[in-house]
Amino acid sequence: MEVISKPAGGRSGGQRKKAVSKSVKAGLQFPVGRVARFLKRGRYAERYGAGAPIYLAAVLEYLAAEVLELAGNAARDNKKNRINPRHVLLAIRNDEELGKLLQGVTIASGGVLPNINPVLLPKETASGPDKNSQPKSPKKS
Repeated sequence: MEVISKPAGGRSGGQRKKAVSKSVKAGLQFPVGRVARFLKRGRYAERYGAGAPIYLAAVLEYLAAEVLELAGNAARDNKKNRINPRHVLLAIRNDEELGKLLQGVTIASGGVLPNINPVLLPKETASGPDKNSQPKSPKKS
């Protein structure tokens, strides 16, 4: 009579399930495991919950997608196929919420928003003579 020894832990020998990452389980593109590692090594808190890196990765992914979408729109408006720092700056500064979130941030090679103070613009003469009004001197008939 042969005795087949089983591995410890109740696993059947030979076949293993394929590893599924936390990002795949959460349905995210951003790496949940890496965010968890940075949270641990950053010493932001003594302890943190199991859902914290998932939530943080989801927030970061949303912000990245939002900025990329707006920057892509800015690039298309400028008839470009490639997003450059200028397009990122225009996207952030023209969006109210992102502008508030990143108001103290300087983007390298981003430039500034186009803005001309209304005082510097040429004035339109509202009190000047109109072409359809009567002439100053009456015509002789």
